[in-house]
Amino acid sequence: MRAFAGVASCVAGFVDAVGFLALGGFFVSFMSGNTTRMGVGLADRAHDGLVAIGLIGTFVLGVVLGSTISRMAGRRRRTWVLLVVATLLAAAIALHTVGGRTLAFTAMALAMGAENAVFERDGDVQIGLTYMTGTLVKLGQRLAGAAAGGERWAWLPYLAQWLSLATGALSGALLYPYVGIAALWVPVIMLLALSAAALRLDHP
Repeated sequence: MRAFAGVASCVAGFVDAVGFLALGGFFVSFMSGNTTRMGVGLADRAHDGLVAIGLIGTFVLGVVLGSTISRMAGRRRRTWVLLVVATLLAAAIALHTVGGRTLAFTAMALAMGAENAVFERDGDVQIGLTYMTGTLVKLGQRLAGAAAGGERWAWLPYLAQWLSLATGALSGALLYPYVGIAALWVPVIMLLALSAAALRLDHP
């Protein structure tokens, strides 16, 4: 399951890097960063603040969408959430190609919000996929515990989760200058593969 979550976080890092470069410094996944951009923008450049507010609101709507799909889909919730995320990213590519930049970035933020429902249980997210602050806190706590004589390797899963997102971000940043928004086809393919794996895991 950790490997599954790692691939999903890699997707989030990839998409966020592409969005960051295409938007000129805004995020489609990292809402803590957008919150800071909102505060600075409202104090200095109102337009930047409004862009950040729009992305934050869209991300929250994506979370609502993902959670709703998760509740309705039952045992197949992971498969359906992943398929919806892949569809939204494919739509973002198509919209950007025909000049619908704003709608494309809206679809990307919706997708990243919805992805967090992949590991939702009873309305709560069990593993965060698009944000790493909590994961890094747990990494530090487990390192402290290991140093105090606790479980020696309990920190490794949290490091691996963070590295997955970082690897995705690096990959997206490296590919974007060459193919632009079409780089999103990589996470679309990864999501389709994950949805097939989820179908097999949920229905052995």
